Amino acid sequence: MNAPAPRQRIDLWLWHARVVRTRAAAADLVRAGHVRVDGRRVDAAGQGVRAGQVLTVGLDRSVRVLRIVRFSERRGNATAASALFEEITGE
Repeated sequence: MNAPAPRQRIDLWLWHARVVRTRAAAADLVRAGHVRVDGRRVDAAGQGVRAGQVLTVGLDRSVRVLRIVRFSERRGNATAASALFEEITGE
């Protein structure tokens, strides 16, 4: 029997990946409907995400499309955060 794929809360992942400055801001962004996972709008900050999923995040003046590559146990510096995702443009 295969073990389930690792998951992380979407608000925690957005904060660890430095998409937003605070975890509360990440939760607010999700609850406001500004985040999509694989094209589906998400409104629960506690929803789990897996590596390989694509997030579309509507920010103040931009939209970022990110493929989750890995997770982190804590929020690191910008270099560590950039290893958590691949930026997708025009896919």
